[in-house]
Amino acid sequence: MNARIFGAALAALAAFAAAPAAAQVNGIAVADPAIAVAGSQALQTAYNQIGTTFQAQRTQLEGLQQQRAGLVRQFDSNGDGQLSQEEQTAAQANTAVVQQIQGLDQQIATVQQPITVARVYVIEQIGQQLNAAVQQIVQANNIQMILNPSVGLYIAEAVDVTDEIIAQLNATVPTVSTTAPQGWQPSQQSVNLYQQVQEVLLAVAQQQAAQQQAQPAATPVQGR
Repeated sequence: MNARIFGAALAALAAFAAAPAAAQVNGIAVADPAIAVAGSQALQTAYNQIGTTFQAQRTQLEGLQQQRAGLVRQFDSNGDGQLSQEEQTAAQANTAVVQQIQGLDQQIATVQQPITVARVYVIEQIGQQLNAAVQQIVQANNIQMILNPSVGLYIAEAVDVTDEIIAQLNATVPTVSTTAPQGWQPSQQSVNLYQQVQEVLLAVAQQQAAQQQAQPAATPVQGR
């Protein structure tokens, strides 16, 4: 995800986090831990810091991704931005281009690695405080059960306590380090949470982009 998308996602999540907190109903509430972490001030600040620290790598990544997209576009016959099975087969037949794409993929992975490590380390630190934040909300609101929104067919807004968890995270872990210790290895739980947070940020950014595209262009006022 490039800097512009991250910026839109973080701005939208900041607005989300500022919304009034909702109360649980009959002891049952819902909360999305990935949204809680993504909406925390610690993550937003840290991701911005990482973006500044790795500005050169991000610029390099954008160039590599553009090169890769240009190679893939040769086989995108219908111009939908994706390769169908037929298009993939045609691409595989062009050994030279396939090797170029594979080489670019390796470069992209190498350049992306330190950025990903820093982000996962940030999320691991916030994630370590997540359970304590949830427990604070449980006790403060006399909640008996918290479910993930993904398990329900219909959930009233009044039972969502994600905002309250975000507020608690902001109070208990306002900042985190963006530099992982030498030899640090993330837990699988942190990697899973990182992937979920990235999906949240991407979804928010895509929603923001769609809303901007849907806004009608201002019609100029014709002079008399």
